[in-house]
Amino acid sequence: MAYGTPRNLDEVEPYYRDIRGGQTPSPEAVAALRERYRQVGGQTPLLEITQRVARRLEQRLNQRCPDSRWSVYVGMKHWHPYIADTIDGIAADAVSELIGLPLAPHYSMLSIAGYEQLVRQGLDRLSSPPPTTFIQSWHANPRFISFIAQRIRDALDRIDAAPDEVEVVFSAHSLPARIVNSGDPYPDELIQSAAAVAQAACVNSWRFAYQSAGRTPTPWLGPDILESIDSIAAEGTRHILLVPFGFVCDHLEILYDIDIEAMGKANALGVELSRIAMPNDAPQFIEVLHDLVITGDGARISDLS
Repeated sequence: MAYGTPRNLDEVEPYYRDIRGGQTPSPEAVAALRERYRQVGGQTPLLEITQRVARRLEQRLNQRCPDSRWSVYVGMKHWHPYIADTIDGIAADAVSELIGLPLAPHYSMLSIAGYEQLVRQGLDRLSSPPPTTFIQSWHANPRFISFIAQRIRDALDRIDAAPDEVEVVFSAHSLPARIVNSGDPYPDELIQSAAAVAQAACVNSWRFAYQSAGRTPTPWLGPDILESIDSIAAEGTRHILLVPFGFVCDHLEILYDIDIEAMGKANALGVELSRIAMPNDAPQFIEVLHDLVITGDGARISDLS
């Protein structure tokens, strides 16, 4: 499961309305979001990448587990193919067991819990739902930690500077700051995860920042990545490696928020900003997902049956 993305500029407004729970966004807000999509080519490859991940994971599972037949389906939270519609298709195929896997490593009650709720709603529509487990969080999976650490080492090798001259910044999607008061584990999971990856990559100097905060009057979690770039530049550091490990593929938060907005900010300050390559459908990432499905190592799993 993934968040969803409009397939063209005409779908931006209804997609935005879906994100807002059916409330119509202002024309100004729609225009701003549409412009961001226009600048990255009118759409993002999120759906296409997720579909490739599904095909390759299905192939891998059937190679490693020949005694059972595995099928991997794709469902989106906020656009087509919707999770509930996908579950209808799963029911038609008469599967004997279902595993829900959101393609986001860190849990929040405002994000991953929404996927879980949609799966529950889809199952409730079925007369005989299959036994179902749901992978809530998998940031502590050892293969995931090693994979992101290797991406950091590969990126540092491409930077024309000594490793101790590069500030590594981990980032993830910001959420409304009110989640802190409700005991949401999201901020703690992010810091714990970043520390584990940094240790595995032998990175001594790093920090964490949030990105892609919503444009609302209420406060969102910080520091924001643009503020962090300001601070790093003021400290005299001239190389930043961004590790957006809260995301697993190239979509708007990467292609616009980082590659256009954050890059533009860094360039204006005379700072060289680069980022790791996203997992997308890399073979090593497919192995991470395979490990999650088969062993659940480092994952928190709930039973929806």
